Amino acid sequence: MSKLFFRYGAMNSGKSTAMLQVAHNYEERDQRVVLIKSSVDTKGNDQIISRLGVTRTADVLLSPGQDLRAALRECGTESGRSIACVLVDEAQFLTPEQVDQALAVAVLDGIPVVAFGIRTDFRTRAFPGSQRLMEVAHTLQEMKTICRCGSKAVFNARLGETGIIREGEQVMIDGDTARYEALCARCYLEAEQSAC
Repeated sequence: MSKLFFRYGAMNSGKSTAMLQVAHNYEERDQRVVLIKSSVDTKGNDQIISRLGVTRTADVLLSPGQDLRAALRECGTESGRSIACVLVDEAQFLTPEQVDQALAVAVLDGIPVVAFGIRTDFRTRAFPGSQRLMEVAHTLQEMKTICRCGSKAVFNARLGETGIIREGEQVMIDGDTARYEALCARCYLEAEQSAC
């Protein structure tokens, strides 16, 4: 049976890089992969961008109301080749319904789905897509990165001119309008105390 995998980690833990490596591994064996990116992630438009500088165009730019399974059926008939694996970048932006559709792709359609994303926002609250993935994925794998102090980073702090920002919209894409830093719990909480 094919499975739904959720590989999660804080910012800078190498999720997009790992996803592009998985795609390369399949394609090196002449197997077809489909790369999905949520249209909510406006960074790079339709490009999947690794912080290491590797980029690739997404096969499907999925909007929040779009049916993931139907989009894959459409994509599957275009080339005439069967899909060996589905890879999802920034999976936290999937809706809970799209996560359920990804589960159906794995279980009912027999295509493994590997979703890469972060669990929580800058306020340490779960993204709806990530929460659903934590609930239904067959396999959960944490991808690790380090904090400025050298400890394991688990939180994604949103940075402003005066330090960590605690309020605002859940989704602000890293880049021109927002900056993020992966922090351990101690550095995150100490920064919170100094902001008071």
